Amino acid sequence: QVQLVESGGGSVQPGGSLRLSCTAPGFTVDYYAIGWFRQAPGKEREEVSCIIEDGRTGYTDSVKGRFTISRDVAKKTVYLQMNNLKPEDTAVYYCAAADGGIAVFDTGCFGLWDYRGQGTQVTVSS
Repeated sequence: QVQLVESGGGSVQPGGSLRLSCTAPGFTVDYYAIGWFRQAPGKEREEVSCIIEDGRTGYTDSVKGRFTISRDVAKKTVYLQMNNLKPEDTAVYYCAAADGGIAVFDTGCFGLWDYRGQGTQVTVSS
């Protein structure tokens, strides 16, 4: 059973920063592709970023230059550093894992995800 646990969400003002963590206690994070998704009320789930097994990363256009994904294999954790946050970034953020099959393109990451965490709320408001 693959378990993913998100943390780091919260409320910030526009222009602020948050760092989300996705911890996978049961597996080695560089053996899987790990992605971050978000879903705002009334909107479809949106892929935000991913890091695949070989370390390549992908981002959706709306977060490029503001968000950075990284991983710490020893800590079994993937991070999403979010800077210059905007109200439209408000959503529940989820991390997901895939045992292969994720491709990285200029516009983001694509493929089928196998596992998902419970999510963490991010609210950007003045």
